[in-house]
Amino acid sequence: MGDNRKSVIEALLLASERPLGLEKIRDVLDNLPAKDTLDLIEELRKEYNDGSRGIRVVEIAGGFQMITAPEFAPFLKKLFKGRNTEKLSKPALETLAIIAYKQPLTRSEIELLRNVNVDGVMKSLLDKSLIRISGRKKAAGNPYVYGTTRQFLEHFGLKSLQDLPKIEDFSSLAEKTELIEEFPEGEKQAEGENGPENITQ
Repeated sequence: MGDNRKSVIEALLLASERPLGLEKIRDVLDNLPAKDTLDLIEELRKEYNDGSRGIRVVEIAGGFQMITAPEFAPFLKKLFKGRNTEKLSKPALETLAIIAYKQPLTRSEIELLRNVNVDGVMKSLLDKSLIRISGRKKAAGNPYVYGTTRQFLEHFGLKSLQDLPKIEDFSSLAEKTELIEEFPEGEKQAEGENGPENITQ
């Protein structure tokens, strides 16, 4: 494979529809040591960042992905003007924020915090794979508890839950995400080979 391993990684990230995990990249590179692989990814990341190029290499949800540089979002928005995109409603965002910051939670606990019925919103978030049932609570009736998924991290461009902003800044993060989703990089699916993974704190 010679010295073209960095170019191979570049091609892999460009071709992949979802963030690529380190092990998957290593596997393609004939089990290249993890440190060497990470060094090549870091070199690639610096080349894109330092070169003021329109693409960035970022770490998202435990993997690596190519995305458009955020500063060029206004231009891309013009390019895809009029494109239909499905955005999260305000109630959905509020419910999602509660789950993200306080998980795991039962449906009744979510409703108590929001003071409204959340059946429709919960179904929508489950259908979008942004949340999932992560277990049962040891309480009367053993109700389901809910948490966020890997797709939630990818949707908001986060490495892990530790990268969540302060809860009052969550709406701002959501607005940026909705802007990004108006062009192709925002379409990349987040589910792993076996579906979305549960992420807990």
